[in-house]
Amino acid sequence: MPTSSVSPPVPGRRTAWAEGLDELRAAATTEPGRLRVIGAVLALLVVVFGAVTAWQVSDRAAAADDVVERSQPLSADAASIYRSLADADTTAAGGFLAGGEESGTTRRRYAADIATASELLVKASANTRSSDAAGRLISRLNRQLPRYAGLVETARTDNRQGLPLGGAYLRYANEQMRTELLPAARALYDAETDRLSADYGAAKAWPYWAVASGVVALGALGWAQRRHYRRTNRVFNRGLVAASAASVAVLVWLVAGHAMARSGLGESYEHGARSLRVLNEARIDALQARGDENLTLVARGAVLTADQKDFYEVGFVSGMTDLAGAGGSGGAAAGSRLGVAAALADDDAGRRPVREALAHVREWQKRHAQARAADDRGDYEQALAKVIGTDRPTRESFDRVDAELQRALAHEQGEFRSAADGGRGALRGLAVGAAVLAVLAAVGAVLGIGRRLSEYR
Repeated sequence: MPTSSVSPPVPGRRTAWAEGLDELRAAATTEPGRLRVIGAVLALLVVVFGAVTAWQVSDRAAAADDVVERSQPLSADAASIYRSLADADTTAAGGFLAGGEESGTTRRRYAADIATASELLVKASANTRSSDAAGRLISRLNRQLPRYAGLVETARTDNRQGLPLGGAYLRYANEQMRTELLPAARALYDAETDRLSADYGAAKAWPYWAVASGVVALGALGWAQRRHYRRTNRVFNRGLVAASAASVAVLVWLVAGHAMARSGLGESYEHGARSLRVLNEARIDALQARGDENLTLVARGAVLTADQKDFYEVGFVSGMTDLAGAGGSGGAAAGSRLGVAAALADDDAGRRPVREALAHVREWQKRHAQARAADDRGDYEQALAKVIGTDRPTRESFDRVDAELQRALAHEQGEFRSAADGGRGALRGLAVGAAVLAVLAAVGAVLGIGRRLSEYR
């Protein structure tokens, strides 16, 4: 009976990857093979170090550029939108008080404020996505600003015709400004300021991954040179020394450059961006106080608080308290806008206009008290003269306060730009330099190992 033979199983063919690993293991058992592996690893580590450094430095440099070229200008524009709206409201109230004698200067100032706000809203819209919170606020302001301007024009027309309804229209326009436009403008300013803070945070964040990869690369280079010394009794391998020197240069440049960038950006924030914010808020407080002062005479006691006090006079006192502190004399309170602005200013050129603004605020408060005294005893014409007249009116004090605050803002803007430019300048060239030096370090490591390999040929 025939028997069938069974063939032995054919072993499966091994993959190229497995065979490659076997060859690598076999090569690593010899000194030349180990040197090739060491050279490849060293080259890879220094290249990774350079790449991570270039990536993280580029991110921080871009954020620093955003701080100077985008975020801070947008924050300043948002503050200007708020100020233009508040100044338009104040100017409209002042022009209304003058009645038919409203000057061309007042009309032009009001028109310029509305035009400035409109132009800046268009500019802000071009730099903001409509889906963002800032984009929605801009759309809201664009819808409401024409309505406000229409109410003011109606109030002016009625006032020129001697119709008492003009005062009601102006008060309604002011209410729209207080409850709709200014809160939206303030929210826009806060959103842009938050974006500025986020860009500051991104620009100042330490490049930990780059530093860690640099330490690892230097550690590996040090180990390789120690191994070389122990096996050959030669102190230096020129290629490895060159690779180490290039890696040390990149690491030192990275740490020193980023430390200088952090210092410059930190200074631009503490003595630039923060000062600008406080000064903008001080200017807005002064504008709102001036508007309340004008509307006190426009309303003639028709608008009262819950405890039966004049609504606009209460607003004036509150604005002055925020601006300089409680009381009508002496230095600015520590927590007031002018007090904080003086503390943040880091030189006399920054403190001087703040001191001058405070002196004019105190004079303004004295003149306001005289106007209120005249109004309280029924002398409306005298009170009006004290507010918008030609003989030492409160209008004159307000204009001087506003001018000094503008001078302080211009100085602090220059301080911000100088410090921020110095900070971002410390990062200039670092990304490219790190990449170039990393390539040179990799070449040095390969050549250094290659020199050892040549001894086995």
